[in-house]
Amino acid sequence: MISRRRLLSLAGASALLAACGSNTGRGGDAQALKQWYHAYGEPGVQQAVERYAQAYSKTPVDVQWNPGDYDSKLATSLLSDGGPDVFESTTQVSSVRAGQLVPLDDVLGDARSDFTRSILETHTVDGKVYGIPQAVDMQMLFYRKSMLAAAGVQPPSTVDELVDAARRLTRDGVKGLFAGNDGGGGVLGGPALWSAGLDYVRDHQVGFDDPLAAQAIGKLRDLYAGGGLLLGAVKDWAEPDAFTQGLVAMQWTGLWAVPAVREALGDDFGVLPFPKLGDGGAPSVPVGAFGAMVNAKSKKVDEAKEFVRWLWVERTDYQEDFNLGYGFHIPPRESLARKTEKLTTGPAADAVKFVRDNAKASNPPDWTSVMRTAFNDAVSRVVRDGAPADQELRGAAEKVRDELKRLYG
Repeated sequence: MISRRRLLSLAGASALLAACGSNTGRGGDAQALKQWYHAYGEPGVQQAVERYAQAYSKTPVDVQWNPGDYDSKLATSLLSDGGPDVFESTTQVSSVRAGQLVPLDDVLGDARSDFTRSILETHTVDGKVYGIPQAVDMQMLFYRKSMLAAAGVQPPSTVDELVDAARRLTRDGVKGLFAGNDGGGGVLGGPALWSAGLDYVRDHQVGFDDPLAAQAIGKLRDLYAGGGLLLGAVKDWAEPDAFTQGLVAMQWTGLWAVPAVREALGDDFGVLPFPKLGDGGAPSVPVGAFGAMVNAKSKKVDEAKEFVRWLWVERTDYQEDFNLGYGFHIPPRESLARKTEKLTTGPAADAVKFVRDNAKASNPPDWTSVMRTAFNDAVSRVVRDGAPADQELRGAAEKVRDELKRLYG
């Protein structure tokens, strides 16, 4: 099933899905707002969002639940007059340039300062907000306290320490680190750039056209070649099974895994951001958050904006329920994250701090699927095949540069 974590490894749209599921909050009213969600994998979410819609008294709201390839279905619907009035998605510069989205700064109002700045920026283009963040997902490094202590290894605070720790923790049938069956190339490319103080895109320019990028991505190759990575796990990085079953001492996964890890290991684990590379970089955690958006082609723009304001700005009780009632996510509102008991202690509290201090957008508005594919393919060739990092990144940078010219002229 698709879940909110899909934001953190978004692969872009594929073929259009024909079938979909739906439930009408008030039963097929022609005057109703049409609201679309993708199919969350967490039990109870669909019933929750239908309940929210039913509680809205100003305008009928029909909720449509969309299993399968939501991205393609949504993209096609926005080209016609038959799309949803309100929907969830990521904010992309191309959608803004195409006039598909309504600015929502007035919907935020005075609550704007309460939304985590780095999360709100993922829905901001040219200073305007186009999506009201609904739920924050993030990735981080889990480590087994007892295994590190037995090996005399400190939790790594630099990339070199991470490479060394993965090697030293590989013993007695246990591998040092699991970051995906591809060796981490799919999820650690961004954190590697950020560790060196670089980025995907910066000020409408390629953000990794720098010799440091090759050094940073080269460290991922060092991890892969060092023999300390678990490869070929039954479940990939998004599930914590390799970690909870004791197959690895460290695993890169997401906040959503905390309840399962705590149930399996008790307090015998800690969490960290991806570490910095030397003195010039910084630790980081990738973040993603779907936003509630209003279709610019809607015939009910004002009503749609008012509903979005009610649900994702005013109804903080529903926002807390949506984030923590069915899965484990961080509310985008800092006031909620601070007071919610589930997020105030232990690794969950650490995760909230990482988002506040070290968050980087996993899917920023000007990072297109073409750019993402070019970069990820280059990283994969470096990590798995040992291809020259400088050469691969130069090729990816050229493709990203072409895309930026298309976006910005």
